[in-house]
Amino acid sequence: MSLITAENIVMRYGDVRVLDGVDASVEPGEIVTLIGPNGSGKSTLVKVLLGVVRPDGGRVVRAPGLRLGYVPQKLHIDASLPITVSRFLSLPARPSADRMAAVAQITGITGLRDRQMTALSGGQFQRVLLARALLTDPQLLILDEPTQGLDQTGEADFYELIEQVRRETGAGVFMVSHDLHVVMSASDRVICLNHHICCAGTPHVVRAAPEYRALFGRGTHGALALYQHQHDHEHEHEHDGPGHHGHDHAGANLDDSDKESPTIAESSDHA
Repeated sequence: MSLITAENIVMRYGDVRVLDGVDASVEPGEIVTLIGPNGSGKSTLVKVLLGVVRPDGGRVVRAPGLRLGYVPQKLHIDASLPITVSRFLSLPARPSADRMAAVAQITGITGLRDRQMTALSGGQFQRVLLARALLTDPQLLILDEPTQGLDQTGEADFYELIEQVRRETGAGVFMVSHDLHVVMSASDRVICLNHHICCAGTPHVVRAAPEYRALFGRGTHGALALYQHQHDHEHEHEHDGPGHHGHDHAGANLDDSDKESPTIAESSDHA
């Protein structure tokens, strides 16, 4: 059974249809990455999956008793507020010492627990946010652009950490990303969103899809990936569904000589 399934989601902001018949799902132990231009509805879909907003149409089905962890895109902590990492992780409820130690070890923050939150680097801060999300032993992690503001090394380190978390905990991961350098290698499945599902499937299928090329250009086919994700496991799910609009996603291999940097089109629509 899927951990979470979104079926035919429709979401409007005024007269603007931000999500139009969107389907998505995450299986146990699977990393699914959502990509799309600015304003394509990515953050709105995350809010729908989290239950923060109610869609205008469609439904979200969660596995019974689903434990969910969330890592936000940004979290502002006032510089004048003295709060250590340990104290931050203890809010609103203090976890057991064993659980705190286990999560600190897997996320690599054991040596940071007495540091002030405001003194952390960007990468350290994101690891602490991930640690907090893991304290409840979630079956599903939802991450909204967790590497925003990190350099390429920080991005690669964080994605490797996500893979380690998946490997050691068996949690499913739904991740919004703009980091096209690594997204193709970090994921089991990629969903390309531009208010509707443009294309979806395994990374090598999506990167060859004409819809993907139209949004991001030829220079985004994964040649700049910072590490290679090893697909040594299988997930039982269908990649083609009613939200995929019947596109033919098959495509030939891309020319590896095309290695220009990826760009993402700007849009003034709601994110």
